[in-house]
Amino acid sequence: MWPINPDEFTSIVGEPEGLNEAEAWFFLFIAGEIVSLVEQGIPRPLTGDDLRWVDIDMHYRHYLGRFQGRDCFAAEASGQLPEGYSRSGLRGWLGRVDPAVFYLAGRAQQIVEWHNTHQYCSRCGTQMQDHAEDRAKQCPQCGLIAYPRLSPSIIVLVCKGEEMLLARNASWPTGMYSTLAGFVEPGESIEQTVHREVFEEVGLRVGNLKYLGSQSWPFPNSLMLGFHADYESGEIACLDGEIADARWFRFDAMPNVPPGTAISKWLIDAFVGAMSGRPPVP
Repeated sequence: MWPINPDEFTSIVGEPEGLNEAEAWFFLFIAGEIVSLVEQGIPRPLTGDDLRWVDIDMHYRHYLGRFQGRDCFAAEASGQLPEGYSRSGLRGWLGRVDPAVFYLAGRAQQIVEWHNTHQYCSRCGTQMQDHAEDRAKQCPQCGLIAYPRLSPSIIVLVCKGEEMLLARNASWPTGMYSTLAGFVEPGESIEQTVHREVFEEVGLRVGNLKYLGSQSWPFPNSLMLGFHADYESGEIACLDGEIADARWFRFDAMPNVPPGTAISKWLIDAFVGAMSGRPPVP
């Protein structure tokens, strides 16, 4: 279900020989915001050639791999941008760029954040070094290896006949609803997490879990595993301080939901397709 063809992107550790830096894409972050040039309303990453016109201090660059034959970097810098260059939170790219480009930008953001939070060994305090073979950092003193952080989580659409349960987080705009989600706790299986999160957030019991797919999501560092689950029992009781509202919606009478870039929309579309007799989108 993920919107990037594995034949289009090759993950490579370390900068290869013969890379074309002038044409390479730099997913560049300044103060946590991604830098872009906007062309016909669509942001794009900077190329190495674009960077020639930007007076910035590059603190970090990390080779990601090749996308459609183009070399790609994650990078972080400080400094002022000239006119025509833009900065925004990565969420500002949602729905505006090709999903594969958003995926690469999310990967770059997670790499930059991992670099910034793993400067020193968490066991002995020695400054970390880049691992010679893996996308990792290693302590030269005690040998501890730190890989980029990934946080497994579940996201689930609860179904009851022709209705689906959608909820609104307390921090979201009024009128925006989505599926339930939560992080896996130590010692839990993925299935246990689905049952716990649904009961904690809305007080319902579910069964007949069906795995539909997964998505890497950089807000923050999540690997989201998507499910459908059938309603079994209980009355909706929203978790105070987290869930502002939750209710049942018929498949043909939905509220505002996330865009197609998000796995929550894939789960919703799969249910709507099944109810309306349309084949699921591959």
